[in-house]
Parts: sequence; structure tokens; C-alpha cells
Amino acid sequence: MNIFRLTGDLSHLGAIIILLLKIWKSRSCAGISGKSQILFAIVFTTRYLDLLTAFISLYNTCMKVIYIGCSYATVYLIYMKFRATYDGNHDSFRMEFLVVPVGGLAVLINHDFSFLEILWTFSIYLESVAILPQLFMISKTGEAETITTHYLFCLGLYRALYLFNWIWRFYFEGFFDMIAIVAGVVQTVLYCDFFYLYVTKVLKGKKLSLPA
Repeated sequence: MNIFRLTGDLSHLGAIIILLLKIWKSRSCAGISGKSQILFAIVFTTRYLDLLTAFISLYNTCMKVIYIGCSYATVYLIYMKFRATYDGNHDSFRMEFLVVPVGGLAVLINHDFSFLEILWTFSIYLESVAILPQLFMISKTGEAETITTHYLFCLGLYRALYLFNWIWRFYFEGFFDMIAIVAGVVQTVLYCDFFYLYVTKVLKGKKLSLPA
């Protein structure tokens, strides 16, 4: 454990809490991509199957259970409890365009050709692009609520901090995971435009809206 991983985990947890509170308090999931949330639920489910086979630490186990539980809670709120507020017309990104290629890539490029390792690799690849339906939805509507932008910022910050975590581990532990690093870079790059808009608009008290 190092400061970058810890703050990354806290940023990730903060993003999840912000999203759940946003939906619950407003009684609405308007502006939230249900498809991105389904993809994140798939990511956590396939990544943390090792909960059934290994114990690393109490912290590790608790965080995994929280991520899985919160991801399914979010999907439930969007597609069941507050379904009437879900904007399915704008949430039109085709998930299979992500899941199928990522699945094939996980089978071809992995650390070990075993069931759990392929699923872990699949989750790493899928997480790097799981936010695309949400970004695509924002591009279609042309704007996003401020609370939604805070959620996305924390989510992007988590991934950026994890890149520093990998650098730290390489220099101080001699640990290097090419799959995780490349996927992390891809995911961070996807947030770059959003980070720019967040700093230049949201932090100045303006609503995030895209140029016409």
C-alpha cells in the first residue's frame, strides 16, 4: 500500500458515493448512463471473483465487497426504482461494441491462460472503456449536471492516481504490470477533454456544456 493507491481508492469510493447520493437525493437518474453502470458492475464481478478463493487483507476484502455491492445498487436504482427518470433515448451506446472486442483481447493477451486470470484481464480492459457510454451520453445531450461532473472527476482522478501507484511500485517494489498500466493510460486519456472542461468551467461555477 502506498499513498497513491490509498488516495486513488478513496477517490474511487468518493465517486461511487457521490453518484448514489445524487440519484437517491434527487430521486432521479437523469443524465446518468445506465449502460456505463452495467459495465462497471461486470468489471467488479469478473475482477473480484478471487474473493471466493483467496484472502489478502481486511481492507482489500471490504473494498471489493463495497465496489460490487454499490455497482449493483446503482444499476438497481437506475433500471428498477427510478426507471421512469432514466433517459434511455440518449443512453444509446452499443455495449457489445466494447464487451465483445475486450473479451477477445483478454483471451489473446493475458498473463496466464486460466479462467480467473482471463476474467481479471477482461475486467482491466473493460474498465478502461466502461465510461464511454457516459461520455457519449453527455456528448448527445450537450451538458451535464454539476454533481455528475464531480462524480466523473473523482472517477478520472482515481485512475490517474493509480498510474502514479504503478510508477511507485515499479521504482520501490520492482513490480511492473504492462496490462494494467496500458489500460490505465487509455482510461486516463479518455478523461482528458473532460478534465479540461471541469477545470475551465465547473470549478469556476459554470455548468458543463459542450460547444454547439
